[in-house]
Amino acid sequence: MFSNTSDLDLRLVRVFLAVVDARGITAAEATLGVRQSTISSQLAALEVRMGFRLCERGRGGFRLTSKGERFVASARALIAATSQFVAQVRDIDRKLVGTLSIGLIGQMSHVENARLAETIGAFRKRDQAVRFAMHVAPPQELEESLVNQQLDLAIGYFWHRVAGLSYRKLCSERQVMCCGRGHPLFHAGPHVTLDDLRAHDWIWRSYPVPEERASIDERRVTAIADNVDAATVLILSGSHIGYLPAHHAEPFEQRGLIRVLGRNTFGFEVPLHLAMKRGMADQAIVRAFCEDLFNVYGTRPNAGDEQPMQSMQSMHALEV
Repeated sequence: MFSNTSDLDLRLVRVFLAVVDARGITAAEATLGVRQSTISSQLAALEVRMGFRLCERGRGGFRLTSKGERFVASARALIAATSQFVAQVRDIDRKLVGTLSIGLIGQMSHVENARLAETIGAFRKRDQAVRFAMHVAPPQELEESLVNQQLDLAIGYFWHRVAGLSYRKLCSERQVMCCGRGHPLFHAGPHVTLDDLRAHDWIWRSYPVPEERASIDERRVTAIADNVDAATVLILSGSHIGYLPAHHAEPFEQRGLIRVLGRNTFGFEVPLHLAMKRGMADQAIVRAFCEDLFNVYGTRPNAGDEQPMQSMQSMHALEV
């Protein structure tokens, strides 16, 4: 009776699965590179080892027994587990091993997504066996996840500075004021005034953007959205004015579904930051990824940066 496995058992199990996948001994001959007589002997040896018949084979063709059908599932699980074990052992000697959890605000521009993709591609060329975990959420949720160590780093616009987190500016995103095709201002004249804007309902974000420079007081906010897609739906309804990233609004504008109001007058730039918990840059995986990210962005300390960074070694010491 079968009670433990050996190297021979694993080889015989692989032969059996190859026959099952080929649906017969004759078809498996080319796959295994051995004669039919050898395959038949190996199947017989496996059945002796198991203590029961796995398949019917002969002139009537190949057919699994009921126990053979059940054995197939167990055999596949065994081979998969063995392969996983081999992969894990192989990766032990890699320089970077583990998981990197990255948070994003979502709806970033194609340019920024391409830069992030380039960063991941560069990171993958390192001596690593790292599993990526990507998460999309509003800025406040990303910051909470960083504090709770559910994320290693996040990219987005963050309107306040959470104690214990460090922030590094990566780039800026243009925000533009929009209305939908059914809105009264859609067909208005080219010059929209503050009084025009005050006279209509607004959609506002559950995450405020302090960089807004429109200085529109007494704004009539009648809708709240916590993401760009939700804001877009409300604007497209023709019932609300609101801000959208310029790259996101552009295709709707080209289709005549959205009008940008006062592009130069009311538009503004929002900085996108890399945020992480202080001390995270000490971790080899995070440090390596950030090095690749900064190389892609070509970032250097600027006078306008809230937290200029001289080196990756000093990143964890940055203060707000």
